[in-house]
Amino acid sequence: MQQLPPPIVRKKPDHLGLAIVGLLLIGLVALGLNIFLNMKAVGVTPGYGFLVQAAGFDLSESLIPYDASDSYSRVIVAGLLNTILLAFVSLVLATVVGVVMGLVSVTPSPAGRIIAMLYVELFRNLPKILVLLVLYVVAVRGLPAVRQAVSFGPIHLSNRSIYFPTIEINAAQVWLILPLVLALCLSAYWVHRARRIQRETGRGTPVLLVVFALLIALPLGAAFLFQIPMKIDVPQFQRFDFEGGGRLSIQFLVVLVTLGLYHGAQIAEVVRGGILAVPTGQVEAGKALGLSPRYVTRLVILPQVLRIVIPPMINQYVNLIKNTSIAIAVGYSDLMAVSGTIINQTFRPLEMMLVTMGLYLGLCLLASSAMNGLNKRLRARSARSAT
Repeated sequence: MQQLPPPIVRKKPDHLGLAIVGLLLIGLVALGLNIFLNMKAVGVTPGYGFLVQAAGFDLSESLIPYDASDSYSRVIVAGLLNTILLAFVSLVLATVVGVVMGLVSVTPSPAGRIIAMLYVELFRNLPKILVLLVLYVVAVRGLPAVRQAVSFGPIHLSNRSIYFPTIEINAAQVWLILPLVLALCLSAYWVHRARRIQRETGRGTPVLLVVFALLIALPLGAAFLFQIPMKIDVPQFQRFDFEGGGRLSIQFLVVLVTLGLYHGAQIAEVVRGGILAVPTGQVEAGKALGLSPRYVTRLVILPQVLRIVIPPMINQYVNLIKNTSIAIAVGYSDLMAVSGTIINQTFRPLEMMLVTMGLYLGLCLLASSAMNGLNKRLRARSARSAT
């Protein structure tokens, strides 16, 4: 007897949800119209024409060339790049600290577990702005002034900045992009090959050391072979400050350490929970195969922990990106500091708030999308290996 297909069930429209969304849209339109009429009543015309005007203020630091005669749009880009740099480096530091302390928190050593517990409980229960201000005061009061800067060879440390040598960029060095691209391609091939060897034989292959050697050796070898000049710009103390080379301001470093330690404590708890979620039988099976504790952690525990902790880590990463705004408390020229200065000069709070909100929203969505994509790939790979 032929089986009939199941009946098609049509979903009824969610009238309540549609009504709520409609009311919210009507409320937003009414609010926007009310703001527009009030601004018109006081003689203020909404718009973003001010973005092409000269900013008229300097930044303490910028990743792109900038001076006070540049436009407001350029200073917003400079502040956004400072925020992106701070967020990226803080994410790396917080992840490293969190993973290390998460592993220490489940170590057999009682001393290690106590140290991890004290670290996590301390930074989880203190306001991040308080940690920032304490570290800033300690750095400014504890480090020497510029004239008495502590020198470690060509590197100088003061309560204003860390100064270090850099390589001067010239037209001839543009050709070093080719060996750098080649090194990146070879590094990607080596990572793929190392994963295949580990998947097929279970034997570990050095990855980080080979990648680091390729990225350093190929550009330097090309520069030596083709005699491309590589002039080192060493910072030299002049009248009031060091000139030349590169520098990292104390404000940047203090905010970096604050976010790294604060969110590192949050990530450590996430990692600890992920480790405890791994079945004990998996660890015992790794030991039964003769794997050392280091390889059990690397090949058995961490791959499973990674799939478990990525969803809660997305929330931590998004929070860290938003929390870079506390840098305004110590004078770091991030997006929030730039936006506040522009509002005080142009009296355009609504426009600048919308721009700032949009940029932060874009950064957070970009980070969460990247992490969600990584999570999907890991789960798809786990499903393929299970079948």
